[in-house]
Amino acid sequence: MARRLLIAQALVAGAVTLGILVKEFPGLVREVRIWRMVGFRSRAARP
Repeated sequence: MARRLLIAQALVAGAVTLGILVKEFPGLVREVRIWRMVGFRSRAARP
């Protein structure tokens, strides 16, 4: 019984995490585009 409960809790936590990622994905893509336009990586690579 305890094992079933643990598996159910893990599934619920995974579903919530996946839902948050799917909801936030467009914003993350936008942030990555902004970082590329600003040159975030090139600044870090400069000596």
